[in-house]
Amino acid sequence: MLRLGLLLLILPLFVLMGVYFWELNDVRECALIQEGHWDYLAGTCRETPQPFVPWVERQPWLVNGGMLLSLAGAVMCLLGLYVKRR
Repeated sequence: MLRLGLLLLILPLFVLMGVYFWELNDVRECALIQEGHWDYLAGTCRETPQPFVPWVERQPWLVNGGMLLSLAGAVMCLLGLYVKRR
Protein backbone atom coordinates (compact mmCIF):
# COMPACT_ATOMS: atom_id res chain seq x y z
CA MET A 1 0.00 0.00 0.00
CA LEU A 2 2.93 2.32 0.66
CA ARG A 3 4.30 2.04 -2.89
CA LEU A 4 0.91 2.67 -4.48
CA GLY A 5 0.41 5.61 -2.12
CA LEU A 6 3.74 7.12 -3.11
CA LEU A 7 2.88 6.67 -6.78
CA LEU A 8 -0.50 8.36 -6.30
CA LEU A 9 1.10 11.12 -4.27
CA ILE A 10 3.79 12.06 -6.77
CA LEU A 11 2.56 11.08 -10.25
CA PRO A 12 -0.40 13.52 -10.48
CA LEU A 13 1.86 16.42 -9.51
CA PHE A 14 4.29 15.61 -12.30
CA VAL A 15 1.43 15.29 -14.78
CA LEU A 16 0.00 18.65 -13.70
CA MET A 17 3.39 20.34 -13.94
CA GLY A 18 4.04 18.78 -17.34
CA VAL A 19 0.73 19.98 -18.80
CA TYR A 20 1.19 23.42 -17.21
CA PHE A 21 4.70 23.93 -18.57
CA TRP A 22 3.64 22.62 -22.00
CA GLU A 23 1.03 25.38 -22.17
CA LEU A 24 3.48 27.93 -20.72
CA ASN A 25 5.87 27.11 -23.56
CA ASP A 26 3.13 27.95 -26.08
CA VAL A 27 2.27 31.18 -24.24
CA ARG A 28 5.89 32.32 -24.17
CA GLU A 29 6.38 31.45 -27.84
CA CYS A 30 3.32 33.53 -28.70
CA ALA A 31 4.43 36.51 -26.63
CA LEU A 32 8.16 36.51 -27.39
CA ILE A 33 8.53 35.08 -30.88
CA GLN A 34 5.23 35.85 -32.59
CA GLU A 35 4.70 39.06 -30.55
CA GLY A 36 1.01 38.30 -30.07
CA HIS A 37 -1.39 37.71 -27.20
CA TRP A 38 -2.36 34.26 -25.99
CA ASP A 39 -6.04 33.34 -26.01
CA TYR A 40 -6.31 30.98 -23.06
CA LEU A 41 -9.79 29.71 -23.91
CA ALA A 42 -9.07 28.86 -27.56
CA GLY A 43 -5.39 27.97 -27.04
CA THR A 44 -4.20 30.12 -29.94
CA CYS A 45 -2.12 33.21 -30.50
CA ARG A 46 -4.10 36.34 -31.39
CA GLU A 47 -3.22 39.87 -32.45
CA THR A 48 -5.51 41.61 -29.93
CA PRO A 49 -5.10 41.44 -26.14
CA GLN A 50 -7.02 38.60 -24.51
CA PRO A 51 -8.22 38.26 -20.90
CA PHE A 52 -6.39 35.89 -18.59
CA VAL A 53 -8.39 32.80 -17.63
CA PRO A 54 -6.98 30.77 -14.71
CA TRP A 55 -5.99 27.19 -15.35
CA VAL A 56 -8.40 25.88 -12.72
CA GLU A 57 -11.31 27.41 -14.67
CA ARG A 58 -10.14 25.93 -17.98
CA GLN A 59 -9.19 22.46 -16.71
CA PRO A 60 -11.14 21.92 -13.46
CA TRP A 61 -11.23 18.11 -13.69
CA LEU A 62 -7.51 17.87 -14.31
CA VAL A 63 -6.55 20.19 -11.45
CA ASN A 64 -9.07 18.99 -8.87
CA GLY A 65 -8.72 15.35 -9.87
CA GLY A 66 -4.95 15.52 -9.63
CA MET A 67 -5.13 17.08 -6.19
CA LEU A 68 -7.64 14.46 -5.01
CA LEU A 69 -5.41 11.66 -6.27
CA SER A 70 -2.46 13.19 -4.44
CA LEU A 71 -4.50 13.45 -1.26
CA ALA A 72 -5.58 9.81 -1.61
CA GLY A 73 -1.91 8.89 -2.09
CA ALA A 74 -0.93 10.78 1.06
CA VAL A 75 -3.62 8.94 3.05
CA MET A 76 -2.47 5.61 1.63
CA CYS A 77 1.14 6.44 2.56
CA LEU A 78 0.12 7.26 6.12
CA LEU A 79 -1.88 4.05 6.38
CA GLY A 80 1.00 2.08 4.88
CA LEU A 81 3.41 3.50 7.45
CA TYR A 82 0.96 3.08 10.31
CA VAL A 83 -0.02 -0.55 9.72
CA LYS A 84 2.58 -3.06 10.81
CA ARG A 85 4.08 -5.36 8.20
CA ARG A 86 3.36 -9.05 8.55
